[in-house]
Amino acid sequence: MASPKSKAQAKHWSDQGDPSKLAHVFTSPRQRAVVTLDMLLGPTHKDRLEKEGKVTVTEDITEWDYGSYEGLKPHEIKESRAERGLPKWDIWTMVCEGGESAEAVQERLDRLIGEICKLQTPHMDGKSGQPADVLIVAHGHILRAFTKRWLLYPMAFQFTMMMEPGAIGIMSLRQS
Repeated sequence: MASPKSKAQAKHWSDQGDPSKLAHVFTSPRQRAVVTLDMLLGPTHKDRLEKEGKVTVTEDITEWDYGSYEGLKPHEIKESRAERGLPKWDIWTMVCEGGESAEAVQERLDRLIGEICKLQTPHMDGKSGQPADVLIVAHGHILRAFTKRWLLYPMAFQFTMMMEPGAIGIMSLRQS
């Protein structure tokens, strides 16, 4: 369930954000993301956006599949691998045992980014008068991966960033 801090951040956005400017919402199907979306938009705006076909629940932004590492802390993964004589592990360059590779995550994120660009491109000149903002509601690790791909960095690029639960990040699309 969402922490008090993440609930407060979601409430702040719902008080300050303007759902009328949203062209589309993409959300992970995981329960925490669905609950956060409800907190962000409230029932009135969420219902309206859903009726307009502007809410997509998609596996493309669901959290990384950690496989057998699910629920383990990084030091626990490190210890387990060392005990089994396996090399040091890096999620950005190696497969999660029984789970997903960085390449598979990149493929689905790039697909989502392509959809977002198609939505926003017609409004880049600001003259359409139509909403062009996109809201993504997902999870910490996948959002860090999304940020890397949005900035056109490879998944293996060493780019340390923190995204706390309930955090709000703003990125823009600029065509050259």
